Amino acid sequence: MPLLIIACQNKGIYSASKNKVGVSSQGVVSTAHPLATDAAINILSAGGNAMDAAIAAAFTLAVVEPTMNGLGGRTQILIYSPTSGFHGIDATTAAPNDYDYDNAPKKKYGYPSIGIPGTVKGLERGLKDYGSLDLSSVMVDAITYAEEGHFLIEGEAKRLESVNKELNEFNGTREYFTNSDGSPLKSGKLLIQKDLSNVLKAISTQGSSVFYTGWIAKKMIEDNKKNGGVLSMKALASYEAKTSHIVSGNYRGYDLNALWMPAFGAITIEALHILELLNGDLSNKYDWAESIYQAINAAYLDRRVQFTLDDAKKFTSKAWAKKRVDDIKNANLSSLTDLPDSYTALLGHTTHLTVADKNGMVVALTQTIGTTMGSKVATPGLGFMYAQTLGGYLGEIKPGVRAPSHISPIIVSREGKPFLALGAAGGSRIPSSIVAVISRVIDQKFSLVDAVALPRLHPTSDNMEIEAVSMNSGAYNEDYIYSLSDTLFFNQLGLSMKLREGKGNFGRVYAIMREGNDWVAVSDPDWQGSSGAVK
Repeated sequence: MPLLIIACQNKGIYSASKNKVGVSSQGVVSTAHPLATDAAINILSAGGNAMDAAIAAAFTLAVVEPTMNGLGGRTQILIYSPTSGFHGIDATTAAPNDYDYDNAPKKKYGYPSIGIPGTVKGLERGLKDYGSLDLSSVMVDAITYAEEGHFLIEGEAKRLESVNKELNEFNGTREYFTNSDGSPLKSGKLLIQKDLSNVLKAISTQGSSVFYTGWIAKKMIEDNKKNGGVLSMKALASYEAKTSHIVSGNYRGYDLNALWMPAFGAITIEALHILELLNGDLSNKYDWAESIYQAINAAYLDRRVQFTLDDAKKFTSKAWAKKRVDDIKNANLSSLTDLPDSYTALLGHTTHLTVADKNGMVVALTQTIGTTMGSKVATPGLGFMYAQTLGGYLGEIKPGVRAPSHISPIIVSREGKPFLALGAAGGSRIPSSIVAVISRVIDQKFSLVDAVALPRLHPTSDNMEIEAVSMNSGAYNEDYIYSLSDTLFFNQLGLSMKLREGKGNFGRVYAIMREGNDWVAVSDPDWQGSSGAVK
């Protein structure tokens, strides 16, 4: 069984989680789980390209990180091809064409919250359009970890425990993700997922058609209809992974490329444009925090008014950023109320991975099922989690519309070639974490390792939350650490500052950066993921 070398199987602590940095000119990867990193490196080492490796890692994450993502979820992929430039794939979950939001049950989890899954179509299209291998080749590790088992990593066990009550409400999740008596699975348990392995095997040999129109689809619909869901065979069969519109910008001479709706790439670019035009002294930790706060806070006002490509052009323009800067200086910013839960939740979830290969292809891929364990539903006989999409968690979703989310993979280029590529997990804190890391690299000249590790911040409805890193005291330059004594300074500016403890509360970033001829991959120190490099 090709399990990663595990010296800590009994406790669910993978020794490879300590490998937060990978350096190579031949290819690197950063993911949220060591087994996914290992799967990607196996593909790169065997001659596969960045997309092949990304798809291998994504399917593996669907097996080993089920609290964050799964085959019933949504995926966004940003690609740089050295021969054809930037591309995007939108495989977001969607509402069926006959969905009636007004009269549908308003449930944040359960069968009524399930929309049309997008991940399988998205991963298949990514491989078909930009990969060099077939599904059966890149899915080997994912199938093995499902069929033969993997040791449940510590963080997954904690997250499963946090939603154990909800998991026990549904037959599938109770069967797959609790013990026989309904108690939480323990860290280090050998988790064998036979039904999921059968689903993965079918996809690997028959493609996405078996998922959207074949026996897997029939099982999905039978289960959903029986339990108050809105999915239908017609809805599944009509789903396609779409080509994403690429939104672009420029930050201090570096080109920015990201994904338009239903991703929030435009909001991330807008925040960076505002940050640039605020023209603060970003070498100073106080000015940096205030500027980041103001930029994110202002850009976030536009989250709910992104509709057309004209909007995409407007929100990524320097002219609009200048207007927002004027609004900030004139204290003319309004505030939004009645926001969906996904816009304000403290504990955001999701997973992300970033890959580069020896030929210069770069892939930044984000996938999610929403909050921990998504809809909390898995169909008996199938074994994968469905995302929460409908019912109000993501706001009002109209018939046939894809659910918007804070997913924001981005590639920063210098002289026409990728310099920095990253994405994050963390719900509404994804864009703010990405902006912080980019600014740390470009404005403060930190290494990628330090840029990912240093404190981040996030605006909330009533204050500025800053990450407390006391658990890592001594690891960083004290000039960039915030303490309770700093609250007085921000209070004098009229900003209410709150230090927040807790790992992973300010997004989890997975990034790669060019240094000379090498790529450097870094995985977030607040999670149990890892980075790897081709030797």
